[in-house]
Amino acid sequence: MKFSEIASRLTGISTPFGGASWQPAEMEIASARRVIAFLEDRRVLYALEEMEVASHCVHSVIEIRHRLSDELGKLDSGSELAASLRAMRAACRKFLERVGTDGRDGIHHADGWGFHSWIFGSALGELRGTFGIHVAKIAAAFKLDVEDRLTSILPANADVDTGDDDRLFGRL
Repeated sequence: MKFSEIASRLTGISTPFGGASWQPAEMEIASARRVIAFLEDRRVLYALEEMEVASHCVHSVIEIRHRLSDELGKLDSGSELAASLRAMRAACRKFLERVGTDGRDGIHHADGWGFHSWIFGSALGELRGTFGIHVAKIAAAFKLDVEDRLTSILPANADVDTGDDDRLFGRL
């Protein structure tokens, strides 16, 4: 998806990147590109079948958290990119705390329809939602295209409302 399409999904989210005079530093541009490219290959963020293997999801989220920490070490701590990376890293921590990865209890698996499956699914949805917002912000700010698989977690485009809900509820 082109960055211009992503930017149109960000209605209601304000960023200081709106002005034409703002030029991101080369270091920030490179960091934003690395982060987006890395996240495009993280199936835990968009593939439904990953919910079936909780341990794979947890390991992927741990890798994401480490990568975000590495990138944060290269950035000015006051930048908007750093703020987005910190928010995504915090979402990783929250996900890992909710699914249990302290080594004593093991991972609460998403197998079946039990309580742990609900916790896992909820934690995964929240992680994806947070990442979707920040991936959209980064892509729009740095004019980066994002692979279609990852765009599935971006905020919905309010301008392209098909009215499916109205047709569905009209029949009820």
